[in-house]
Amino acid sequence: MLNPRNLANGQEQYETFKSNITRKTAVQYDYRHTDGELFSCVKPTLEACRQAKENWIAKKEAQQ
Repeated sequence: MLNPRNLANGQEQYETFKSNITRKTAVQYDYRHTDGELFSCVKPTLEACRQAKENWIAKKEAQQ
């Protein structure tokens, strides 16, 4: 089980699991930004999670 409290700024953690409902494999992903804000998502692949994180970071930077 992932624990985002263990993440230092700039670190990521992820875990692959199989959904009991859909019986499909998915990835739970957490990333703690360098400013300390936590990003979390669940996507079908690690690559999709990392792309969602990059989109989130780009949106944060555009708002500054």
